[in-house]
Amino acid sequence: MPALHIRMANLMETGRMDWDDLKIALAVARAGTLSAAARTLGTTQPTVGRRLDALEHKLGAPLFDRLADGLKPTPLGQSLLQGLEQMDEGAQAVRRLVAARDTGLHGEILVTSLDWLGDDMLAPMLARFGARHRGIDIELVNTGKVFNLARREADVSVRFGAFEQENLIERRVGAVRYALYASKAYLMRHGWPEAANGLSGHRLVMLDRAAGEVPHEAWLAALAHDAHISLRANGLHAHLAAVREGEAMAVLPCLLGDGEPDLRRLPLPQQPLVRAVRLGFHADLRDSPRIRALVDFIVEEFARLDERLNPLD
Repeated sequence: MPALHIRMANLMETGRMDWDDLKIALAVARAGTLSAAARTLGTTQPTVGRRLDALEHKLGAPLFDRLADGLKPTPLGQSLLQGLEQMDEGAQAVRRLVAARDTGLHGEILVTSLDWLGDDMLAPMLARFGARHRGIDIELVNTGKVFNLARREADVSVRFGAFEQENLIERRVGAVRYALYASKAYLMRHGWPEAANGLSGHRLVMLDRAAGEVPHEAWLAALAHDAHISLRANGLHAHLAAVREGEAMAVLPCLLGDGEPDLRRLPLPQQPLVRAVRLGFHADLRDSPRIRALVDFIVEEFARLDERLNPLD
């Protein structure tokens, strides 16, 4: 056994180091920086730095090289982290099994989704679910971050596209149609756009470049190659607000755009973009009553809203 592992085992046996100490190193390795690890752990960068320094002092060896662009595990650190990953996987498996054995409709469920999907779709749904099941507490986190469901970073995730994680149960719960929208004031000033000339002479709101390639943005870019992008913003609520002002057009989910009396959905010869909404949770939680109840409820709610999410006209 390597000397570092022997020293770590001795420290844990004598109570001078515990799993919480080791989770600091694991979080730093996964995040790559102290600040990112602090966000994951729900603490501050100085705290993570102090605890990592203390851990390395206890072990008598550096676990990371401090580089300009972050922290990189040393060879000894890499050896230790392999074991920590296995320990963490085992700990998370135990947590999932304990959660699955809970036979009552009570406890907490952490749900993750994306900005407008969580705000406009899931938040009202989860409020109704909470009123029906008062023993279940729901926490909803809307972010572009992909949570690791195997590590119990979240219990249920609702988002677009397939999940690229192992041992998950996925369900397609609905489909969201997107369309190009403009306000009546905008159309009076600029006229109706023509796809044949690449929307020349028109102004658009699009996502910021950091968002990467997003299907509804790619769809718009293909038909509006001669339009002017007057604003980039990182959320669809910002796009909606800009379109309301009457200074630009944007692609919006029909659920949002059709709900605005001053906006018009613009007919285009291209087929409308429809994106599938998927729900995922870890297979170990399939028998948890509260998870089953929530999943079934979300499926029913999406079915009820199908005509508004994916209008056929």
